[in-house]
Amino acid sequence: MHPNPAFRQSPREANLAFARARGFGVLALGGPEGPLIAHVPFVLADDGAAADLHLVRSNPVARALAVGPQAAVLAVSGPDGYVSPDWYGMDDQVPTWNYIAVHLRGPLELLPAETLRPHLDRLSAAFEARLAPKRPWTADKMARDPLARMMRMIVPCRLSIATVDGTWKLNQNKPEPARLAAAEAIAASSGQDLGRLAALMRAGGPPEP
Repeated sequence: MHPNPAFRQSPREANLAFARARGFGVLALGGPEGPLIAHVPFVLADDGAAADLHLVRSNPVARALAVGPQAAVLAVSGPDGYVSPDWYGMDDQVPTWNYIAVHLRGPLELLPAETLRPHLDRLSAAFEARLAPKRPWTADKMARDPLARMMRMIVPCRLSIATVDGTWKLNQNKPEPARLAAAEAIAASSGQDLGRLAALMRAGGPPEP
C-alpha cells in the first residue's frame, strides 16, 4: 500500500465494492520456508465480513490450514499503467505508475466439506450473471460422478475480513489540469486496461458504491 494519504482516502465501502466487482485476487500467508501464495476467485459476503474461496487440496496454502486458521491477506488489484512525466505539462516531474489495489486481511480457515457445493454455486452464479443474456451454467448440468470427483480435489476456505486497506493511486497529488492531461494520454494508450484507469483518473477516485 502506498503511504501517501492522498491515495488512501477511499472509504471501506468503495474498497469492498471494488474487490467484489473484481472477484479475483492473490492470497498470501506465511509459511515455514517463506510466503505461500495462491491466485483465487472469491465471493464476498453481502456485509463484506468474509471472502469465501476454494483451493486445490494439494495447494501448499490448503495444507498449511490443516493445523488451524492462519493470518492471511487477499490482495485484489485492478487497472494499472505507466505515467510519463511529459504528460503533465509541468516541469521537474518524474515517471510513476498508477494503480488500484485493495488488501483484505484476517484469519483464513478451512470450512466443513458440506459448505463446498453451496460455495461453488454462489461463485459460479456471481460470474455467470455477468454473462447475461447467456443462460447461466450451473453444476446441475454435470453428471453426479464427475462432479463428485472434481469436488474431492478442492477444499472450501473462508477469509474473515478484519481490515480493509485500499490504494487508489490516480495522480490525486497533482493539480487537476495535470491529472486530466495524464488521463487523456493514458486513454490514448493501449494495454493494461488503460481505458478503465484513465476513467478513474478523470474521476479522481473510486466511483460511488
